[in-house]
Amino acid sequence: MDGKVAIVTGSAQGIGLAVARSLAEHDALVAVLDVDAAGADRVAAELVGLGHQAAAYQLDVRDSTAVNTVVKRVEHELGPVGVLVNVAGVLRTGPIVECSDQDWADIFAVNATGVFHLSRAVARAMVQRRSGSIVTIASNAGGVPRMHMAPYAASKAAATHFTKCLGLELSGHDIRCNVVSPGSTDTAMLRSMLSGAGSDAAGLIAGAPALFKVGIPLRRLAEPADVADAVVFLASDRARHITMQEIFVDGGAVLGG
Repeated sequence: MDGKVAIVTGSAQGIGLAVARSLAEHDALVAVLDVDAAGADRVAAELVGLGHQAAAYQLDVRDSTAVNTVVKRVEHELGPVGVLVNVAGVLRTGPIVECSDQDWADIFAVNATGVFHLSRAVARAMVQRRSGSIVTIASNAGGVPRMHMAPYAASKAAATHFTKCLGLELSGHDIRCNVVSPGSTDTAMLRSMLSGAGSDAAGLIAGAPALFKVGIPLRRLAEPADVADAVVFLASDRARHITMQEIFVDGGAVLGG
């Protein structure tokens, strides 16, 4: 990354935290963005304490005005944004017939509209500089139907296709846009889902024929760092000829997509 300014949303925990750490370890100057202000401050302080460059910003990605303001602050305080990683996301599960209007709206507001807000704000500046990389964290659920996850899966599919369309529009400005789609990853979000469903990691690895769900061929859950490694590669100049692509980091759970 060599001094590039990188914005990471949802970086107070889970995959976002792993991405922020990995980018910092590769010499990026990381803007730690999260709706949890205390969490963002904690992560930024951790990175600085390890000798990296980082700064915290509280942000609700659903608020387009706040997004525009924070992106301008980052550019003013840290420098031109060279990398954006859209990680912020929410998950609610349950049968479609029990999904409320508010559940649907809340999930799409963060997982899809939030990606649009950040990507648009950052791309406006990147276009002027004719340089940049945007990576969106989606989900393998966006590519394969899942029981009791319809709003989440649909929102991630929307974010995926939006990012690919964005990559097509920005390709003439030397800006690359790619997607990393994790499968079951050992995060607080996953553990909460398993607890609510009365399930465990072994069940995810084995699969659930009654729910039409294939298991994980590599026989392990992903760790957040596994996802972060893919993000750092796609954000780096080593992926300079890769755009509009989706990489599944799921141990083969979607059988190659």
